[in-house]
Amino acid sequence: MESLGEEPWDVVICGTGLQQSLLALALSRSKKRILHTDPNYYYGQYEAALTLQEAESFAAKHAGGSSEAEKKRSVVRNAAVWKPDDAEAQGLKFPRAYSLALAPQIIHTKSKLLSSLVSSRAYRQVEFLAVGSFFVYEPAKDGSDPKLSRIPSSREDVFSSQSIPARSKRSLMKFLKFVLDFESDDQKPLWEAHADASLTDFLTAQFKLEDDLKRYVVALTMALDGKASVRSGLAAINRHLTSMGMFGPGFCAVYPKWGGLSEIAQVACRAGAVGGGIYMLDTSATMKPSGENEKASLELPNGITVQADSVISGQETTASVQAISRLIAVVKSPLNSLFQVLVEGAPTPAVAVVALPSTPSPIYAVIHSSDTGECPVGQCVVYLTTLATAGSKHELEQALVMLVYAVEGEDSTSPCLYQLYYEQALGDRQSTTENHGTTPALSFPPLSATIAFEDSDLEAVKTAWSLVSGDESDEDTYLVFEDREGADAEDEVYE
Repeated sequence: MESLGEEPWDVVICGTGLQQSLLALALSRSKKRILHTDPNYYYGQYEAALTLQEAESFAAKHAGGSSEAEKKRSVVRNAAVWKPDDAEAQGLKFPRAYSLALAPQIIHTKSKLLSSLVSSRAYRQVEFLAVGSFFVYEPAKDGSDPKLSRIPSSREDVFSSQSIPARSKRSLMKFLKFVLDFESDDQKPLWEAHADASLTDFLTAQFKLEDDLKRYVVALTMALDGKASVRSGLAAINRHLTSMGMFGPGFCAVYPKWGGLSEIAQVACRAGAVGGGIYMLDTSATMKPSGENEKASLELPNGITVQADSVISGQETTASVQAISRLIAVVKSPLNSLFQVLVEGAPTPAVAVVALPSTPSPIYAVIHSSDTGECPVGQCVVYLTTLATAGSKHELEQALVMLVYAVEGEDSTSPCLYQLYYEQALGDRQSTTENHGTTPALSFPPLSATIAFEDSDLEAVKTAWSLVSGDESDEDTYLVFEDREGADAEDEVYE
């Protein structure tokens, strides 16, 4: 351990969140001397996947207890765990049978994240599962039960739908054709003048879409405030439609097995370790005051001080007043009807997405089958997300009941076995850099707490890579690696 203080580190990376871990991957072939620490005893930080025991520790750590001002600045706050008194008797298994993802984002197949995993050869260490249907919750009306209506996500879906009238199909097809080519010179004049206006109003004025169809279209934007602009909404729907069929029929997005973005973070850290990086979990690194002409010094819990040419970390506090509320629920039901194969040759989906109308903002439920490895067979994990308000916890709990009832009907006897609730600040989208003596220190912003992974979160990683690489940086080599010597396509190249 004493040798750590004697080593001249090129960079100390604090935290194993997705962004820090991708930076470790990007530097894994650079021969830089890298020390990578995390105060937790598990990988992933705010993108971790937790056992039930870890979830309870997470909730205790982020429950509050500090002043209201400090709570408002925390990235995660108001966390709480609930389970029925007889949860084990009802079917809750041992703690390690579960892997609850703090970052359950789906990843569209056109995402730059997937491209980076392919070019860096890290994709071989991740097992991806198909994201299946997208639904909209339809409340009970005219004596009928509530139901989930599947959103048409392709031209074939529209043509085969029995619930959309022929005239409405023509309007919807016109819109789909437009959005697939919305950035062309022919289509831009139709929307650029309305770029910052409401997408809902645009759909009415330009395409005469009826309310049900507008609800489908807006749901595909996955905007947490339900108020997508024309510019952002068209981009999101275009991403959805153009991702369809890219890796196979019947799906437009994927999900990493065993815990979402946490799995990618662990694979990236493994690459960093193979490249020579030193990893220390359950170890915090505290910045010490530095003189004007000194390198940054960081103190480890054992009293050892290390010095580095650069320091990269994640922001632990935020001035943002906007946050999301997330409820992670383990349900004693496989909810099989949500994971049907609807296109010949398509893989069995392991994830489904449901948009539920709510006030003041919509609720999105992302349902994971046991195929994700996050729960035992016969159960599923439901991730419910909405913008945080004083009553959002109750709204999410009600949405869970509504969702299960819509899937299973009035005969439903599927109890909720476990719940983890927390609020997470959305934060600024910009990284911050300051100097400690002669050492630059960059802090990543919190990852976007969205339903689908945002490629904009990768920009800060490249900025940090350029900072650490200095004059050696060459954009053509960023996250582009050849196979290691002796490895072939079937090898576990990081082990």
